[in-house]
Amino acid sequence: MRDFQVPGRSVAVGHSGMVATSNPAAALVGLDVLRSGGNAIDAAVAIAAMLAVVEPTQTGIGGDCFVLLKRPGHAPVALDGAGWAPKAVNVERLRETGKTAINPASADAVTVPGALSAWERLAAEFGALPFDTLLAPAIKAAEDGYAVTERLARDWGRQTAKMSATPEAAELFLNRGAAPAAGARQTNKALAETLREISRKGAAAFYRGWIAEDIVGFLRRLGGSHTMEDFAEFKAEYVQPVSCDYRGHRLWECPPSGQGIIALQIAGMLETFDVARFAPLSAERFHLQGEISRIAYTQRDAYLCDPSSSEFDWDRLTSSSHVRELASKVSMQKRLADLTPFGAPEHRDTVYVTVVDKDGIVVSLINSIFDDFGSGLVAPRSGVLLHNRGCGFVLEQGHPNELAGRKRPLHTIIPALITKDDEAVMSFGVTGGHFQPAGQLQVLSNALDYGMSVQEAIDHPRMFARGNSFEVERTVPQQVVTALRELGHPVVTAENPLGTCHAIWIDRAAGALFGGTDPRRDGLAIGY
Repeated sequence: MRDFQVPGRSVAVGHSGMVATSNPAAALVGLDVLRSGGNAIDAAVAIAAMLAVVEPTQTGIGGDCFVLLKRPGHAPVALDGAGWAPKAVNVERLRETGKTAINPASADAVTVPGALSAWERLAAEFGALPFDTLLAPAIKAAEDGYAVTERLARDWGRQTAKMSATPEAAELFLNRGAAPAAGARQTNKALAETLREISRKGAAAFYRGWIAEDIVGFLRRLGGSHTMEDFAEFKAEYVQPVSCDYRGHRLWECPPSGQGIIALQIAGMLETFDVARFAPLSAERFHLQGEISRIAYTQRDAYLCDPSSSEFDWDRLTSSSHVRELASKVSMQKRLADLTPFGAPEHRDTVYVTVVDKDGIVVSLINSIFDDFGSGLVAPRSGVLLHNRGCGFVLEQGHPNELAGRKRPLHTIIPALITKDDEAVMSFGVTGGHFQPAGQLQVLSNALDYGMSVQEAIDHPRMFARGNSFEVERTVPQQVVTALRELGHPVVTAENPLGTCHAIWIDRAAGALFGGTDPRRDGLAIGY
């Protein structure tokens, strides 16, 4: 139990249902769905739709989505809602102009958004309520307005230059060039009408109707190679989840092209060490997890790509022999100096949703537009803010993750799920772009190695080591920073909080649900 004289928050407690996400209004929508007869799938979709309105810096219907679903007595299910690049994309054209990376504010950065297809398919096949019912709260919020929360206002204010770059974005997201302050009422009436059309006609309205025409026409005017066929032929797909053991539990992730397999590799390496012999907030622990993360990210940057474009043996990355070989490189006396990082664009903007219902159905869902406000490009009629997930591709010829038509880029967004004896015990996710695999294992280790509650595991100070960088949050004590520098780490204080986590722990013996949400954002965990 936490020290109630120390600032913090208690775990949320419930018996019949629990939701946890980054915005209170969205969490309350999910709770309303559960209490009105919907199941966890219905609640998760309704929350995701609401977040697409009330957290536009982080997510939207112009983004992508991944889902893990666990029903009692059934194996976990994974749904891949990652969109593909246009069929006619020409990587040679980009290389001929001298580009070494995709411009994040260009049409080239926009892949077909996959979120709506994923939401609709999930709700149709596993939900209990009509799709239009799930979209209704989001439509109302977009039409009538919603309250801008504190962290959202801070992030919004940092992007005024980006959202001033096009008249469409400025009109929807700025007021005379200024971002809204915390407490302001914000609307998006164009998005409200778009969501109404989707509510009436389903996701087909987005991928085949006037909404698709609006998006495709807009992108083509900006030099994009998108076609109506690229949208009409896209469909979210069920995929086989991947997993590994960790401390007597099993960690589940979505497969490539997402980076969940790297979380498994980090877990496998960490499993070979007795991490709990180090204090939870110590240089030894941070050094160990940092070195393991650095090794895993070099693997990711060398190999990870759309599996449909590669014959790579993905199982090899998490095989016990390979994991032990990688873990053997770690020295507790000094930092590894022979790792070669591969350049990748920074991004940190994603929302995570988790729901557990009275029947024990568990949903772990993540939705993203990649950067703050995605590409910054807004389709003029529909008000759809488009992601720039295409920046996850590389332009290097012959690289597994090289840009190509109808190919999905390396994806950073990864929902997670923990089972024990084939039943779910924890659903969680960590946002923050590249940070997500490393962040997941810090939270998971806090819970399983150190016995922290989900809220304590989330609150704990974080670090992130990748390539030649090593960031720590300001809450990390100076003596830990000094000791890390003595081991050779170029430690700097992170400009922003490292990721955001929300989690639900399922205590079957007590018949209770315990929810945690991250103080680094404006979120809420609430149960009943």
